Amino acid sequence: MEYITVREAAEKWDITERWVQKLCEENRVKGAVRFSRVWMIPKNAEKPSDGRTKANK
Repeated sequence: MEYITVREAAEKWDITERWVQKLCEENRVKGAVRFSRVWMIPKNAEKPSDGRTKANK
C-alpha cells in the first residue's frame, strides 16, 4: 500500500495540515497509521465529510 504525508493530504483535500492531523487523531481517515509523530495516510483515502455543518437541512 502506498502512503502520503499530512502535507500531501492537505494539498489534495484543500484543507490545512492541522485539520488533517485532527481527522487522523479522531480516526476519521480510514487506514491512517501513526509512526512516532508522523501520520501516514493511504494514497487512495477519501476526504472525510465535514461534521461541523449539516449538509441536508
